[in-house]
Amino acid sequence: MFHHPSFDAHERVLFASDETAGFRAIIAVHNTVRGPALGGCRVWTYADDDAALTDALRLSRGMSYKSAMADLPLGGGKSVMIVKERGAATPAMFEALGRAIADLNGRYIVAEDVGSSPKDLLNVRRHTAHVTGLDPEDGGRGDPSPTTSRGVFIGVEATAKAVGFSSLEGVHVAVQGLGNVGYGLARHLRDAGARLTVADISPERVAMAERELGAKAAPVEAIGEVEADIFSPNALGAGLNAVTIPRLKVRAVAGGANNQLATPADDEALRERGILYAPDYVLNAGGVIKMAGEYYRWDDAEVDRRVGGIADRLSEIFTEAARTSRPTGEVADRLAEARFARH
Repeated sequence: MFHHPSFDAHERVLFASDETAGFRAIIAVHNTVRGPALGGCRVWTYADDDAALTDALRLSRGMSYKSAMADLPLGGGKSVMIVKERGAATPAMFEALGRAIADLNGRYIVAEDVGSSPKDLLNVRRHTAHVTGLDPEDGGRGDPSPTTSRGVFIGVEATAKAVGFSSLEGVHVAVQGLGNVGYGLARHLRDAGARLTVADISPERVAMAERELGAKAAPVEAIGEVEADIFSPNALGAGLNAVTIPRLKVRAVAGGANNQLATPADDEALRERGILYAPDYVLNAGGVIKMAGEYYRWDDAEVDRRVGGIADRLSEIFTEAARTSRPTGEVADRLAEARFARH
């Protein structure tokens, strides 16, 4: 464990099982300097146990950075539940997860993630109160994706201003991915007067964007080569890499996808090309802010205030990157690390 390539001085890594329930999971708590570790439960068919461990370690570390840069009273954590096939998780498994989380005595707060839902969290809550992301009828705040979309929009707007635009009116944005977050972002951009070119693996989502938002469509494989002002990745990670970065024809990259940079070197590659990169975990923090608001019982005005702060945090990153001639992703990481440093 301590020599695992993804281990980063994690405070706790709990391996939990319940043979009767068929439950196997890993809960990774990366850092709790700022507060309890918040992160979703990912339910996945991992190739092997090491792949599950790697995912838990990396994702929990990423949540520390996201929460720190969002200035939340939270640390970073993640849980992964190992299943043999998609849809195989049962209520008994989520109850077993709840018992495992209870053993951590408030050090970890669980939320939904890939493969889990707010309804699954109700079974977790039978055994622990350290749960967030529930449906409104169950005492929660509901789907976090609209808040995430709004935060990404605020980030795109701040990025546009950083590269010389006074507003988004007439700014051409190439939007990759029209899921819940990406489509919500595209709607905000349209309302702000931006011109849209969009791509998604779903022809139905693209047709809807053309019809409702006046967007132009591009093939999925070509959206990263569209000549635009801003490229906005909102699909899978690692899309900014040694192959795609030389093909970009934009002034900035700002989107909601997680882990957009394939390697740390891609951060510098964007800087060398003069393309301003808005670090993804700063833009897409709206969801975790909303879940923190549910857990700590903040009112809507406080959640909105904190989401609005995404613009100020980006400005801080861009200013420091310009002052030091360092890539923005590296600057964001250093600022985040200073905020959750162990003393």
